[in-house]
Amino acid sequence: MILLAVLFLCFISSYSASVKGHTTGLSLNNDRLYKLMYSTEVLLDRGKGKLQDSVGYRISSNVDVALLWRNPDGDDDQLIQITMKDVNVENVNQQRGEKSIFKGKSPPKIMGKENLEALQRPMLLHLIHGKVKEFYSYQNEPVAIENIKRGLASLFQTQLSSGTTNEVDISGNCKVTYQAHQGKVIKIKALDSCKIVRSGFTTPNQVLGVSSKATSVTTYKIEDSFVIAVLAEETHAFGLNFLQTITGKIVSKQKLELKTTEAGPRLMSGKQAATIIKAVDSKYTAIPIVGQVFQSQCKGCPSILEHWQSIRKYLQPDSLSKAEAVRNFLAFVQHLRNAKKEEILQILKMESKEVLPQLVDAVTSAQTSDSLEAILDFLDFKSDSSVILQERFLYACGFASHPDEELLRALISKFKGSIGSSDIRETVMIIIGTLVRKLCQNEGCKLKAVVEAKKLILGGLEKAEKKEDTRMYLLALKNALLPEGIPSLLKYAEAGEGPISHLATTTLQRYDLPFITDEVKKTLNRIYHQNRKVHEKTVRTTAAAIILNNNPSYMEVKNILLSIGELPQEMNKYMLAIVQDILHFEMPASKIVRRVLKEMVAHNYDRFSRSGSSSAYTGYIERSPHSASTYSLDILYSGSGILRRSNLNVFQYIGKAGLHGSQVVIEAQGLEALIAATPDEGEENLDSYAGMSAILFDVQLRPVTFFNGYSDLMSKILSASGDPISVVKGLILLIDHSQELQLQSGLKANIEVQGGLAIDISGAMEFSLWYRESKTRVKNRVTVVITTDITVDSSFVKAGLETSTETEAGLEFISTVQFSQYPFLVCMQMDKDEAPFRQFEKKYERLSTGRGYVSQKRKESVLAGCEFPLHQENSEMCKVVFAPQPDSTSSGWF
Repeated sequence: MILLAVLFLCFISSYSASVKGHTTGLSLNNDRLYKLMYSTEVLLDRGKGKLQDSVGYRISSNVDVALLWRNPDGDDDQLIQITMKDVNVENVNQQRGEKSIFKGKSPPKIMGKENLEALQRPMLLHLIHGKVKEFYSYQNEPVAIENIKRGLASLFQTQLSSGTTNEVDISGNCKVTYQAHQGKVIKIKALDSCKIVRSGFTTPNQVLGVSSKATSVTTYKIEDSFVIAVLAEETHAFGLNFLQTITGKIVSKQKLELKTTEAGPRLMSGKQAATIIKAVDSKYTAIPIVGQVFQSQCKGCPSILEHWQSIRKYLQPDSLSKAEAVRNFLAFVQHLRNAKKEEILQILKMESKEVLPQLVDAVTSAQTSDSLEAILDFLDFKSDSSVILQERFLYACGFASHPDEELLRALISKFKGSIGSSDIRETVMIIIGTLVRKLCQNEGCKLKAVVEAKKLILGGLEKAEKKEDTRMYLLALKNALLPEGIPSLLKYAEAGEGPISHLATTTLQRYDLPFITDEVKKTLNRIYHQNRKVHEKTVRTTAAAIILNNNPSYMEVKNILLSIGELPQEMNKYMLAIVQDILHFEMPASKIVRRVLKEMVAHNYDRFSRSGSSSAYTGYIERSPHSASTYSLDILYSGSGILRRSNLNVFQYIGKAGLHGSQVVIEAQGLEALIAATPDEGEENLDSYAGMSAILFDVQLRPVTFFNGYSDLMSKILSASGDPISVVKGLILLIDHSQELQLQSGLKANIEVQGGLAIDISGAMEFSLWYRESKTRVKNRVTVVITTDITVDSSFVKAGLETSTETEAGLEFISTVQFSQYPFLVCMQMDKDEAPFRQFEKKYERLSTGRGYVSQKRKESVLAGCEFPLHQENSEMCKVVFAPQPDSTSSGWF
């Protein structure tokens, strides 16, 4: 009895989790014709979900479904015929009225006679246990039309019991979950699990990346083992991570409804489905149920040469500060991705030297095999006559959004070959380091080219005999951030000469917390406390900063605090400012610092009242619940009042992900002799030098030199014009997301998000013996444009949503020091210019014949300029103020 009870409960449980009458898939009755109404529609908007703000279209038809054959050995083996009839195409938004692109046009005019005929040809579906075994259609039908038929056919694949399985349909091989209820089945498809070949790429950095979410839910109403209604809804939503106003959404719906049944074709007899199919029509052929790729032809589109000739005027050097330049740069990069090598090379060879650097930026940013081959053929690295073009090419490679092994191999080959300029040779190695890190971040660490590049960097550093080579490989390692390079960095940090030791410690500073082990911190503590040798202030302060920023122990913090008061005067003030900055900005080390400060020996007036002009400060540029932008400025002076180092950083954070937006470091040394001052301890024999180093979007650039040596210094002082030296200038493709989607309705969708900027970072250092004054200036000028383009294409009608967000901004830091007396006078200021902020939106629906509807909106505001606080006494955050301008809207025909 117990056994019978258990079996009974199992039966009831199984029954309640399935649809009454069948336990596998749909089953059609013999000799019946099922007449249904089918429609599929798509809507595009910016995620607000308002029909009036959307664009899209609907394809509808009547559908006849009949059972042609059932396997005599099993009811769940069926061959069904599906035929679309009376196809129509219309607007989803009925408010379009007279502006509708479909008004007055018949389906043959909209779709084309051949497309319509192909769509209305019957298709066959072989189902076994409710799952698609084969899909049959006719050869040489347009791929886009076959996809629409696949979308309808896929709706007939279902199971009538609960469970999770993998299915192959138009979306690919996907994981699906069925929830069966009395008379109803809900099918949830995990779109992120679908395996289907589609082109696409994205920016790997989460801050600059795009987040997306896709859902698919299909609800079946079942009666007598067949559908009386099917409703499917698929959504794809995306948003730019660091700017949440940039969003988009695609909603695709399918609806299938049974209208009536009537007498249908007689069931055909036979043992094999193949025999039946041949008897129905020998022209039927089995094709994949998975959606196939197609490209719509662009009618009347300009050639790549015509496109370039129309935009080159916007890329003149004097026009690069305008948003128009960046907008055209992004559009041209998109066009270049479809261009052939010969076409690109033709444009490169015919262009003038004024516009060539911008053209090199665009060609390199295209990141295709043809564009890479063209630019490598064009540039002659054996000559030093085109250094500017070579440098622009290399930096564009460093900022590449999705570099591949081919690009890395090309740079390795160039490095091993003959290079005319020593600066370019150094830059090639630095960018190799960048590509190694980016490929490793994208799970490409085991690629042959990456392995070779690692050996090149680490082996070169180990064998380097010249200071220049050591610096080059350290800069490459600063970009590559190889864990296996840490032992070499520790060796150079502790035993190397001043500049090399400083470079090694700043390289260690870029590694993440897990790599700053106790062993690493032991070495850094020895450097800071000078246990083995005397080090320069810049090296010691960097070592201390690494310790304090990477989970310091109680004793490490205490020893650093106890050292304040025993250091050179300006270093005392600098370390004190670092500790105060940790506390005021609530950095991770602030808790342990507060614990140590409870001890009187570490926290007393004598230690915390040290005078000096060196400083350190961190503040917010912008702060929101999901993101933050921070800036930090620390300045270290020598005891004589001459700048030793200024370090300006900007970081962007999204959650726990971060991006080192920029760093500009100006360093000077060995200038005390000019004013008959005494050098600080450990810096008595330093050569006169001043230079600037920059990191831009996580890429360490090649440092530039203002002067090197006493004679060079004197000539610069006597002939100084105060003109800034450019560290980096050019057009950069910063955000690059491309995604091709196969909608389950059969339509094709594309999402493109590009962000570009024109950037000019320059710096200058002026020195006046007459006025006993030094001045440093760092200027950042940036124009940013972010564009999005969402399209849904059926080959005969296309809907799209384009947006553009743009701004032009400037940030300038000036530090002036008068050292005619002590304590010397210091004036620091960091200002952000007033910046326009513009947003554009364009929505359209367009027939392949050219007729279309377009709606455009424009919104403008002004971000007020402001001055940022640079010390604790003035810590109010610089607020961004929007001054809105009147909006404009237009719509009409085109």
